Amino acid sequence: MTKVSMTVNGKAVSAEIEPRTLLVQFLRDHLRLTGTHVGCDTSQCGACMVHVDGRAVKSCTTLAVTVDGSHVTTIEGLAKGDKLHPMQEAFREHHGLQCGFCTPGMIMSAVDIVNRKGHNLDEATIRHELEGNICRCTGYHNIVKAIADGAKHMASTPAE
Repeated sequence: MTKVSMTVNGKAVSAEIEPRTLLVQFLRDHLRLTGTHVGCDTSQCGACMVHVDGRAVKSCTTLAVTVDGSHVTTIEGLAKGDKLHPMQEAFREHHGLQCGFCTPGMIMSAVDIVNRKGHNLDEATIRHELEGNICRCTGYHNIVKAIADGAKHMASTPAE
């Protein structure tokens, strides 16, 4: 067993875990943060996307021990109390989801895209940046609209 400590959604957490524990397992099984989904276990679908020290990572292929001492943000950590993050609100407003399984990963990726690429995103950039996220229900049209709108609204909101 290995001790791991990190800050998750602004709260200090620590646990004794098997060294082979994946970050997604740590979040879901140890912390009961089930918004981060496991869709493929091969780092191809993006359903497990979280932010580690402000950068998007796929938690299904990241060992929890490798983020010891880091700041991790999950989908549960984006909203501020009852107020949704602008990207979450944009997905709701533009119907950027169907079944919702991929939505947390899409939103976490979208926030990362805005943080890296800025607030004025065109459709081609959004579609290119989403290549690591798979939605099996939609044609991505509403997801792209939601990300573009969320990016504009993030411009007037303090960063996460």
